[in-house]
Amino acid sequence: MANIFSGDISRMVLKRTVHADLGEVSLDSQMLQVLMELDGKKNLGQVAQSLNMSMKNLRQIINNLHDLTLCEQAKESMPTLGKDFFDFLSSQLSQAMGPIADVVIEDEISQMGENPESFPAHRAVELVDLLARQILREERKVAFQQSMVKKLREIKA
Repeated sequence: MANIFSGDISRMVLKRTVHADLGEVSLDSQMLQVLMELDGKKNLGQVAQSLNMSMKNLRQIINNLHDLTLCEQAKESMPTLGKDFFDFLSSQLSQAMGPIADVVIEDEISQMGENPESFPAHRAVELVDLLARQILREERKVAFQQSMVKKLREIKA
């Protein structure tokens, strides 16, 4: 399974999780500070800023907290991509690579550890980049990327 903390994590929103069967866990002061900031509302960019911490350092701490099952994605506060985005993506990729486009999209989403019904909007650029890499003809790749950049700008607005 792909690491959910790869790519740009600055817009990701995490929340603390507590399990009764956790046992003993030792946290250093930085891990504790980060854990206290994970409120399910602030994104990781805001957490890093609040703690005056680099995203690289935060990513390592988040990975450790996640491995200890002390945090998880706050799904309810995370914007996701809708059916209209995937319909557009499918039509654009089909123009570039033919009828296999939908299978390629499904494979990439699966390899990213996501599913189309709840695909996080903050990973859209990453998905488009991964798909573009699979288009062999350069002119079709450029056309696909240009049309998707326009669509991605609509999402950010």
